[in-house]
Amino acid sequence: MIGYYAHHHGVGHITRSDAIARSMAEPMTVLSSRARPAAHAAAEWISLPLDVGESTKSDAAQNTSAGGVLHWAPHDVDGLTERMAIIAEWVARERPSAVVVDVSVEVAMFLRLMGVRVIVMAVPGEREDAIHSLAYRAATHIVAPWARGVYDPIWLRPYAEKTTYSGSISRFAGRERACESIDPTVVVLGAAGGTSLTRDLVDSWAAVDARFAFRALGVAGGDWVDDVWPVLCSAAIVVTHAGQNAIADVAASGAPAIVVPQPRPFGEQSATAAALARGSFAEVLDAWPAIARWHAAADRALAIGGRRWSALRTDGAPVRAARAIEQSARRTVRQ
Repeated sequence: MIGYYAHHHGVGHITRSDAIARSMAEPMTVLSSRARPAAHAAAEWISLPLDVGESTKSDAAQNTSAGGVLHWAPHDVDGLTERMAIIAEWVARERPSAVVVDVSVEVAMFLRLMGVRVIVMAVPGEREDAIHSLAYRAATHIVAPWARGVYDPIWLRPYAEKTTYSGSISRFAGRERACESIDPTVVVLGAAGGTSLTRDLVDSWAAVDARFAFRALGVAGGDWVDDVWPVLCSAAIVVTHAGQNAIADVAASGAPAIVVPQPRPFGEQSATAAALARGSFAEVLDAWPAIARWHAAADRALAIGGRRWSALRTDGAPVRAARAIEQSARRTVRQ
């Protein structure tokens, strides 16, 4: 049995765990505070309480970082105590061969102190601090879910011998292309983790550009579809944030894109967007384009096209991550 701790912020960690679980030869148990999606491939789901409470609303009232040793270790939070107790009880009962942590330094170190092999999922951004380094140093193995030729952060290089760069992990990896629409469409993707994008802004682009139909997905007031793959494949342009899963899905579809990073801890999306800009994979902007700048942004995205997305190595990425995890559990990882 291999465990997978999936953080509850946004849906990206859960989505990635599903893509990897479908490529695993061994059964996977997911541990998370998010609800289980109906079609998730995990063999078992362990629900964890949230690690926040009334006492954490005022950072000034307590030391939530344990003196700068950890990112999140508040006092007197029942949910935090209960979630760690549930994890410990599960480890003692099931004796997992390894647990993937995506992501939490605290959970990674807790598991390591229980004698469990820990595989840490790396995340883009500024991760050279001592707290992140603690998890990377203690990890049995690290999976970086991107292509090293696209993004090769200095802070990850000291752990090169135990790091697998899987390529960008998309839930659509290996799926045949399918087109939903024959009309040129701009598909605009929202973000479960929060975005400054609004439906009014999307409508303003539509009002000045008759070349395209505009479809907003996951944006307040926009549409929702259970299967976004045909929509992505038929898009003339995709406008998206720079979350790892969104970028991987767009890359798998091969659609031209406008990418606007959203604020995230440690500059996660900014780092991804900067790598995409350096490689000319998409039109990358600091903010959603104003009406006056929409045409220029769309034209640049079309000129770039989707010809370079293959460098993100989405094909086979979930399989490569799964093999690295399983080999690490058997202590036979090969790059």
